[in-house]
Amino acid sequence: MKHFKSKIETLVSEAENTPDLLLQYLCTVQSLYSYIPERIVHLLADRLDIPPVKIFGVVDFYAFLHREARGDFDILFSDSITDRMLGNQELIDSLCMKLGVDLGKPRNDERVTVDVASCTGICDQGPALLVNGRVISKLDEERIVAIHDLVESCTPVTDWPESFFIVEDNIQRPDILLSDQIANGSAIKALISNGSSRFLETLSQSGLRGRGGAGFNTATKWRLCRNAQSDERYVVCNADEGEPGTFKDRVLLNSYADIVFEGMTLCGGAIGAEKGYLYLRGEYRYLLQDLERTLQKRREANLLGRNILGQEDFNFEIDIHLGAGAYICGEESALLESLSGKRGIPRDRPPFPVTSGFRQKPTVINNVETFLAAAKISVFGAEWFNSVGTENSSGTKLLSVSGDCSRPGIYEYPFGVSIKQILGDCGATDTQAVQVAGAAGTTIPPEEFDRKISFEDISTAGSIMIFNQQRDLLDMVQNFAHFFCHESCGFCTPCRIGGTLMKNLVEKVVAGHATRYDLDEMQNIGMVMKNTAHCGLGTTAANPVLNTLEKFPDIYSRRLANSGYEPSFDLDASLEISRQVTGRDDDGAHIWDE
Repeated sequence: MKHFKSKIETLVSEAENTPDLLLQYLCTVQSLYSYIPERIVHLLADRLDIPPVKIFGVVDFYAFLHREARGDFDILFSDSITDRMLGNQELIDSLCMKLGVDLGKPRNDERVTVDVASCTGICDQGPALLVNGRVISKLDEERIVAIHDLVESCTPVTDWPESFFIVEDNIQRPDILLSDQIANGSAIKALISNGSSRFLETLSQSGLRGRGGAGFNTATKWRLCRNAQSDERYVVCNADEGEPGTFKDRVLLNSYADIVFEGMTLCGGAIGAEKGYLYLRGEYRYLLQDLERTLQKRREANLLGRNILGQEDFNFEIDIHLGAGAYICGEESALLESLSGKRGIPRDRPPFPVTSGFRQKPTVINNVETFLAAAKISVFGAEWFNSVGTENSSGTKLLSVSGDCSRPGIYEYPFGVSIKQILGDCGATDTQAVQVAGAAGTTIPPEEFDRKISFEDISTAGSIMIFNQQRDLLDMVQNFAHFFCHESCGFCTPCRIGGTLMKNLVEKVVAGHATRYDLDEMQNIGMVMKNTAHCGLGTTAANPVLNTLEKFPDIYSRRLANSGYEPSFDLDASLEISRQVTGRDDDGAHIWDE
C-alpha cells in the first residue's frame, strides 16, 4: 500500500490537488491496479477534501471503474447489435469456456475477467473487444484461441502481437471535409489576419451547424459565449461518441487530430478562451498516447501555449480528459459534470453552457466533426463549405455505416443524400430496415428510403445501421432496450423505471408471452418517457420501441400470446430463493394459479 500511496501522492501533487481531476486520478488508479482500492479512496478524499462517499459514488457511476480487482487481463467484448449480428455471442462463450470464467466475474485466481461493454466504436470491423483498454478487431475463433493462450501464459498485453491491435480508418467515401487538406497553423493564421469578428461572420455565412445531431448554429453559439460577461471562458470538444453504431470520431482523432486541435484553438482565439479540453471516451483510451504526442508537437510549433504564433496575449492550451464508460456523458451538461470529476448527471437548463458551463464559466461545447469543419472554413471560406448541401443544411456529413452491407466504414456525403443512395454505395441488398442516429434515433422502413439525411428531414450524429430481411428486428429492439437500462444515470423516474419496464415488456414479447394489452402499455410508457424524462437520453430511450410499433407492427403481432392478459411478474418464481433458503418445496411454499 505504500506503493499505492506514493503513486497517488505524486499524481495529486502534480495536479495541485484539483478536485476537477478526481475522475482522471481514478482512471489512472484503475489502469494501474485493475480496481480502485478502498484505502486509495480515503487517501484521495483526504488530499482533495472530498467525502469518501462521494468518491465511491463516482466509482460506482462509471462502467470502467471497479471496487474489486479485475486481474491482469480485463477483457470487454463489444456487445452492440452489429457485433451480435457478426457472431460475438459465440466468441464470448468460447473464450469464457476456454478460460473457465463466468461472464462479468473475475476468475478464482483473480488473473482475468471477461465482460461486455455497450459499444466500443469498432462497428465497421467487429466483432471487437478491449483488453486492458486496447482494441482487438475482426475477432474470429482463431484469435480467441490465441487470446486464451496469451492469457494463460501470462504474456503482458504489451507483448501481444501488434497485428491484433490494428484498427483501420476504413474511409469508403471522402468528400470536401476529408479530402481538402490544410497546413498546420493555417486556420489560426487566417484568424489572426482577419480578426475574430470577421471570422465569426464567415462562420455564420457558411451555415455550419453542430454535427452532434441537434444542429445548433455554430457561429451563434460561439458569439453567445464570447459576449457573455466573464473573466474566463472554456472550449470543450465532445469526443464521447457513445451512440451505438457511431465511430467517425475514432477516425478523425486517429488521422485528423491536428485539424481538430486547430479548430479548438481557433475557437479559443475567437471567443477569448485560454483553456480547452478534449473529453475522450474511455473506449478510445488507446488513442490517448498519440493524441498527447500531437499536442506536444503543436506546442513545439508555437500552435499551442503562450503567445501563439508570436501574438501577444493569444494564449491557449488543451488538456485531454478521459471518460470511463458512461453513454450519458455524451450529453453536454452531463459531460461538464464528468469533466469536473463528478457523476455524469445532466444539469437543469437554463442556464446553458455558453453562459454557465465548465466551472460555471461561459463554455463552447462542440463535437469533433464540428471543430474540424470550423478549421477548414477559416482557411477555405464560407462559399467552399456551403457550395454543397441543402438550403438549411450546408456542407457535408460524416456517416458511420455498419450492419448488413458489403462495404461498412466511413462515408462523407453532402447533406441531402438519400438513404437509398447510401444503401447502394455501401453494398446493402434486401434491406428490411435502416436505423439512423443510433439506438436513440429513427427506424426507417423501405418505403421511406427516399428520405434525405439533413436537418430538414432526418437529422443524425452519424450512425447508419443496416438490417436485411433475414434479421429479426426484435433482436435490435431488445439490444437497445438493455442498452438504455444499462446506461441510464438513474436520476429521473421516467428513465430509470420506465426503461426497466420497457425492457421487461420487450423481453415478454420475445418470449412469446405478450398480449395486445402489453403493446398498449409499451406505447403508454414510451410516451411518458418521451414527455417527462429529465434529459435527451430518457426522452429518446423509447424510440426503438415506438418506431417499430408504428412502422413494423408485424414483428410484435406474430409473437403475441392468445390470452387477453398475462402478467410480466411471476410471483411464484420470485419465491424460489426463499424456498431454497428454507428447504421447502411443498404446496404451501408455492402460489399456484387458480
